[in-house]
Amino acid sequence: MARHTVVLGLTLLPVLLGAPREVSFSQPAGNIEAYDFVEITVTVAGPDAGNPFTGATVSGSFGKAGAAARTAVEGFSDSPDGSVFRIRFMPSSPGDYAYSIAYRQGDFEKTNTGTFHATDGHRKGPIRVDAKYPWHFIWEGTGEHYFFNGTTAFWLMGWRDESSIEYSIERLHRLKINRLRVLVAGNANMFWGEPVMTGENFTYALRPWIAKDPESFDHPGIDYTRFNIPYWKKWERMLRFARERDVIISVVQDISTHKAQPVEYSEDERRYLRYMVARLSAFSNITYDLGDDMDSFRDEKWVHATGTLIETWDPYKHLGTSHPVHRENQDRASEWFGFTSIQDWRRPQHPLMLEEREIQKKTGRIIPQTNEEYGYEDHYPHWAPGPGTDSPETLRQMAWEIAMAGAYGTAGETCRRGTNIWPDTGGGWINGRSDDTTVMLNGYEHMVDFFTSFEWWKTEPHDELVNNGAFCLAKPGEIYAVYLPKEGDVTIKLEPGTYQATWFSAFTGQKIPLPPVQGSVWTSPKTPGWLDWALLLEKRR
Repeated sequence: MARHTVVLGLTLLPVLLGAPREVSFSQPAGNIEAYDFVEITVTVAGPDAGNPFTGATVSGSFGKAGAAARTAVEGFSDSPDGSVFRIRFMPSSPGDYAYSIAYRQGDFEKTNTGTFHATDGHRKGPIRVDAKYPWHFIWEGTGEHYFFNGTTAFWLMGWRDESSIEYSIERLHRLKINRLRVLVAGNANMFWGEPVMTGENFTYALRPWIAKDPESFDHPGIDYTRFNIPYWKKWERMLRFARERDVIISVVQDISTHKAQPVEYSEDERRYLRYMVARLSAFSNITYDLGDDMDSFRDEKWVHATGTLIETWDPYKHLGTSHPVHRENQDRASEWFGFTSIQDWRRPQHPLMLEEREIQKKTGRIIPQTNEEYGYEDHYPHWAPGPGTDSPETLRQMAWEIAMAGAYGTAGETCRRGTNIWPDTGGGWINGRSDDTTVMLNGYEHMVDFFTSFEWWKTEPHDELVNNGAFCLAKPGEIYAVYLPKEGDVTIKLEPGTYQATWFSAFTGQKIPLPPVQGSVWTSPKTPGWLDWALLLEKRR
């Protein structure tokens, strides 16, 4: 993008304490696309703020040219010495925009104004809760519905080689995964029985701050007042790569597996969260998660206060959540809380997620329900339901059970192929990498194909309409989606009319058309094969 540079010299002599020698603003020219972002760079010659993360600020306001309404935005230091600051703005619609920016350091202030134009690039934008069907999500930019199909890749940013990050995102994208849970800060000295180890190309130590010994688990020597600029830049490159593939990144702020964390409610903690929002919020493809196993290191009061703060700081109000150990510890009724992110490993999942919907209804506020941790492929810790319950087949079937409750889930792939242990082609739910021997998500891909073939967001759970242990989502009289966990037939209570019926193999994705079906009660033929099958009945127009 072409840029013009405006240099503003100081009228005061540089002997004045706390005044940099010169400040320049690099303002954009030309066009950007709506839901991309414009970035203005502030260059400080002779920076003398001492610590630019605490001693200087950049802030601005952006809005449509000629309009009174403006959006307040915070910038951030993008250099250890304070010589470079940046501020970003994501326009949500095409048009001409104007902005004003101020650099402040003590009593010193310098301002700049400018304009830019946003075009319609047909970007999908952030995900939102659908106001009409609030159990579900839509893309703000296009109004398309978003079928949340997630996986966990906590230490994705632990890859030293960024080609591994891009390979992992691209591979998962091909499998129709459209959401990744990724840590910003964290470390671990446990291995969960998985062959994933720190080594030349991967580390468990995720350090958004400067640290004397970043690889040390017990004594990293973190300076919570100074940020690790190269690490944050790597995060931004990852977000941009994911955004171009319409993959949402759940920005998980921390995890319970270590203690090298800022003190709760401290200035250090708030500075970290505010810096994160300033750097990342202009990316359309994020949601915020206050932390994994949240209630094991922060209480509900903190969750409410912090979630509310982040929503206040975030100009774009990205959806936020928290991920506690105990599913009842969710801030369900609060405005900042965009969707649930529970963990519950029970088998089966279907009644559990129906119960989640009922719990949510009691708050008087409907939002999407997700179970983002119901097991990990080939992973059997002592708290898991039992041997075999985390096989690829079981988890695939649990995903269907969750979806048939009108809810969403996040799965974790096997780590058995290893990282820094032979054959060193895996890492799964720990760092996102795997190879073609990992097949679990192939089944999830078929599930996405099934649900996105009809208007799933218009349906509600109606298990009372079917028998033989089947599950049903329906918009009675128009759509009936039925899942049979095992072979057999099913009787469906239909509204009068003629329906086009199709078998769908949940295991292979095979589709088999059936003759037209007449209401009001219809018994299907026996499933065409073993394992689990789905039926889709849609009223003929």
